[in-house]
Amino acid sequence: MEKKTSFLKGAFILTVAGFIVKILGAVYRIPLAMMIKDEGMGLYQMAYPIYVTLLSLSTAGLPTAISKLVSSNIALKKYKNAFRIFRVSLAFLGIIGFLSTATLIIYAPYLSARVLGNPKAYYSLVSIAPAIFFVSIMSSFRGFFQGLQDMTPSAISQVVEQIGRVATVFFLASLLLPKGVEYAAAGAAFGPVVGAVLGLLVLVVVYYRKQNEIKIKMMEDLGKRLDSPIKIFKDLMIFAVPITLGGLIIPVMNLADAAIVPMRLQVAGFSVTRATELYGQLTGMAAPLINLPAIVTISLSASLVPAISEAVATNNYKLASERAQLGIRIALIFAIPAAVGLFALATPVSVLLYKNAEAGIPLSILAWGIIFLSLQQTTTGILQGVGRAAVPVYNLLLGAVSKIITNYVLTAIPSINIRGAALGTVLGYAVASLLNLTAASRYSGMRVDFVKMILKPGISALFMGAFVVYGFNFLVLKGLGHNLSTLFCIMIGVLVYLFCLLILGGVEESELAMMPFGKRLSKIIKKISLLRR
Repeated sequence: MEKKTSFLKGAFILTVAGFIVKILGAVYRIPLAMMIKDEGMGLYQMAYPIYVTLLSLSTAGLPTAISKLVSSNIALKKYKNAFRIFRVSLAFLGIIGFLSTATLIIYAPYLSARVLGNPKAYYSLVSIAPAIFFVSIMSSFRGFFQGLQDMTPSAISQVVEQIGRVATVFFLASLLLPKGVEYAAAGAAFGPVVGAVLGLLVLVVVYYRKQNEIKIKMMEDLGKRLDSPIKIFKDLMIFAVPITLGGLIIPVMNLADAAIVPMRLQVAGFSVTRATELYGQLTGMAAPLINLPAIVTISLSASLVPAISEAVATNNYKLASERAQLGIRIALIFAIPAAVGLFALATPVSVLLYKNAEAGIPLSILAWGIIFLSLQQTTTGILQGVGRAAVPVYNLLLGAVSKIITNYVLTAIPSINIRGAALGTVLGYAVASLLNLTAASRYSGMRVDFVKMILKPGISALFMGAFVVYGFNFLVLKGLGHNLSTLFCIMIGVLVYLFCLLILGGVEESELAMMPFGKRLSKIIKKISLLRR
């Protein structure tokens, strides 16, 4: 059982790192905005879309491709070839990263003046450009360690990278502010560079500490035939290109939303201002909340790729099936209560976070998208693990088409309005995830266990939902206050869900090894098992 569930530990490590990075990334913008004001934040943000676009073209899909190829070779004890894949990918990503950085620096004057329409943005573009090179190098190391199914180096480097970024942003922004707001913004834009260098240093140190272990493994490999750099490059591209294309679909979906939703709301009879407000509630308030639980499933997906690739490489399809089934079950154990909780407390949460009760309307519908988004991400990892990286791209594309059609039709109906756009998003992820699930079942041989995957978490979540709704109304009537009642119900709701899940046997003792305080929870399960008898 340890072998089957060990990849969950890696997912848990990446999840913790992901939450820390998200929190740091969200919090630092508030004091930064107060420091460099609106113009400074504008100049700072102008550089980001261009930086992210170039970075995506340079690295998207490649870390996953590296992890899959490395894990497959390690499973077959082809250690020399696995390390050769790493070295070739390191050189390739270094060249691509350098060229992308040079391109951004060379074209910074044109981009700032002609594309962004503000010559002051030149300094931010030049400042952030070197980050592309260092992040590209870092991606090859992360893919390598993930291929070894060692998620700790990647997690530590992510946290160190973000801490270095935030510290540099404030230090340089405050230091350069007296020289002008454009220089302060450039100082802030240099934060990702320092963060990437520090994150890379962590990975390099870990790599060199593992040198002896690597040499021993290579001595065990008696094979003399190694893949040529051209073949490795071809294999990387075959796997990485579909992932890169898939990564572009969601931004295109968001762009379609920006073009369709406000326009169709105006057709429904809303003014331009009102249509913009409703669109802001959907995309700026409700949507970010459904993406928070995705930190778990993104980490789970990253762990599933090498874990399933290893099993497939050794023709152990039973293990691949078990890992796929377990991955989906863990994803739904997190996603179902998150969806029910946000649905039940949509308005209180909107008031707590945004002081806007109306944002609870799209949130109450969009909340159900958490289940399908989590399922889509997890099944994507499974399909990538079995070598079917193109399948999730086609399925997500079909989901995007469903979403766009639904948005266009329903949002223009006055009685539905912004709810139509929320329903379109849920439907889009539902189509993609269910198609993925069908394909994952076919290619991995896993069986969908309705009782353990859906029924037990679903019943536990319904009890939790009923409890938090009743508890919130009760506490508000007793005068505790709206926000305090919301926070209290969220915390108690988590405990109620876990208790119900344990009572129903929805989680196994061995699976708690990935969680903190796993031994204590195991003892609780044993006691509950005795009570059930």
